Amino acid sequence: MFEGFRATIEGARLVQSRVRNYYTLVALIAAMFAAEATMHFTHYTWSRWLVTITAGVAVLLAFGAGLKTSDLGLDRRTYARGSKWAAIIILVVVAGIAVAIAIPPLRELFQNDAYSSLRWALFSAFVLIPLQTVIPEELLFRGIITGSLLRRLSTRVSIAIQAGLFGLWHVVSSLGLTAGNAGFSDAVGTGALGISLGIVGAVAFTATAGAVLGWLRVKTDSLLPCIALHWAANGAGAIAAALAWQLA
Repeated sequence: MFEGFRATIEGARLVQSRVRNYYTLVALIAAMFAAEATMHFTHYTWSRWLVTITAGVAVLLAFGAGLKTSDLGLDRRTYARGSKWAAIIILVVVAGIAVAIAIPPLRELFQNDAYSSLRWALFSAFVLIPLQTVIPEELLFRGIITGSLLRRLSTRVSIAIQAGLFGLWHVVSSLGLTAGNAGFSDAVGTGALGISLGIVGAVAFTATAGAVLGWLRVKTDSLLPCIALHWAANGAGAIAAALAWQLA
């Protein structure tokens, strides 16, 4: 009788703990999206670092809540394997971008107004993009969110949820996509329809990218390949944009 009562109490505590953890995860996601929106809709220097700060605080809270380095893909035992994957990914993506830049019709798609200056593109690629975008987002999505979900849900469901969230994460940043990119604006226009298509396209593309990054995270047990792919797409893409303008 007492054993049954004890098991019931332990089961209730386990359920309570899981519910509390879900609430914590939902609160984190809400804070993330609030930080992202604030960063994009304000023009203060400090607000550009809100997502970075959010990621740093979230990592500390995650460790405090019981997550381990292995949950975040940061286990030392996976560094060697993760580094090899990361190096290969960067080489492949950079080579693909170089080929695309060499083809005039494809080159126009890289002409992003934000990176018309090569100096600014280099600074962004090696400082701002890693610190403000790549590392924080990977820690949040493929680290904390994926690690938390994998403790409770199947691999496929965990990857799908974080991928969907990653797609929605880019709604705000895609609002000016068609207006700031000559190639896209020529293709879909800059009116309401063009903006809508830009948002839908960005969400679909980044959700797919999130699924690939999630698969990489699970496949390698490391966050390093995810960081490498994310940087290669964004950082190398910024440099490619500047080169596209130079060659135009």
